[in-house]
Amino acid sequence: VHLTGEEKSGLTALWAKVNVEEIGGEALGRLLVVYPWTQRFFEHFGDLSTADAVMKNPKVKKHGQKVLASFGEGLKHLDNLKGTFATLSELHCDKLHVDPENFRLLGNVLVVVLARHFGKEFTPELQTAYQKVVAGVANALAHKYH
Repeated sequence: VHLTGEEKSGLTALWAKVNVEEIGGEALGRLLVVYPWTQRFFEHFGDLSTADAVMKNPKVKKHGQKVLASFGEGLKHLDNLKGTFATLSELHCDKLHVDPENFRLLGNVLVVVLARHFGKEFTPELQTAYQKVVAGVANALAHKYH
């Protein structure tokens, strides 16, 4: 991912304020609500029958936190996203058979959630930087599919 110094510092500054548990849970929950076909990978999470059930589901929240923590690791290794996410890419490709398009969808949902939480602080410039990163992470996670 090619970012300017300003973009990197903006990413880092905002990320330091991110509540990984809250934002991760909301991002995954919104993915499952907005794109309900993604729920098929999470049937073992229990009740996903309504938006309210999804958003309050403790397993969704916990997995969302795990996902966002991994994303945070990626922010520390922007020059080697494929290496950083190689194991997760292999897992999601070979064992879980997750459609790689879901990574792009989740990245876009994450940007929406960040915008919702940070409001005016989430400037168009920051959005640009985060869009670059979520696209890079999605590509890295899809790497083993190619």
